[in-house]
Amino acid sequence: MERRMLTWKSPSLKREMSIATWGHYGKPVVLFATAASDALDYERFKLIHVLKPLMQAGRIKVYSVGSVAGEGWLDPDAHPGHKTWLQAVYDQYLLEEAFPAIADDCGGYRPFVTAGASIGAYNAVTALLKHPEWVDMAIGMSGTYDFDRWVGSYRDSNYYFNQPMFFVPNLPEGPQLDLLRTRRIVLATGQGRAEAPKESSRMAEVLSAKGIPSDLEIWGEDVHHDWPTWRTMLPMFLDKLLP
Repeated sequence: MERRMLTWKSPSLKREMSIATWGHYGKPVVLFATAASDALDYERFKLIHVLKPLMQAGRIKVYSVGSVAGEGWLDPDAHPGHKTWLQAVYDQYLLEEAFPAIADDCGGYRPFVTAGASIGAYNAVTALLKHPEWVDMAIGMSGTYDFDRWVGSYRDSNYYFNQPMFFVPNLPEGPQLDLLRTRRIVLATGQGRAEAPKESSRMAEVLSAKGIPSDLEIWGEDVHHDWPTWRTMLPMFLDKLLP
């Protein structure tokens, strides 16, 4: 499947950012990189290959955005305030630059599906919860949702407004919550090596308490936090849930 790159100097992040895209037509599926990886993460580990039948059928068009987690959450030398600030700026980049660029590239088609594994699951789910006007389905695989491990007891407004465990319970009744209740979130995880199913379960509980639909799938002890799991999960969920 031929790949194209959309690249520009981001006014928000003050650096060159790239979005990789595959396919020609269909529902936009926006992938968020795992950990500190780049926009080619999913191609490198053959996940794009397993999505090829859905792309060839014209059901999806795939986009992959880069990550800033290596300079933020995962940098052991970064101050917690820098980590939370960088995530807030990344969210601004998505809202003001990446999502409009993706919509323009696919002829204005929106809302999107967002998906990701590990930290990418956090970004996919958070994007829907913050911007349901842009995203109507999120698929979080082997999600890492509790970031206190990287910031300790540090708290500020950037962390609060970019951490669903904090801001979702306090969402007021109104148009945004009404819209969120029409969206769909899949939280899928294994119980094998390096998996943390309790994080997905806790996220599901937070969403359920506000009436936001989610499907929690906890697979077996032989399902690990690794690419073979995600190459199985993502095409299965997309095939099942999309027209």
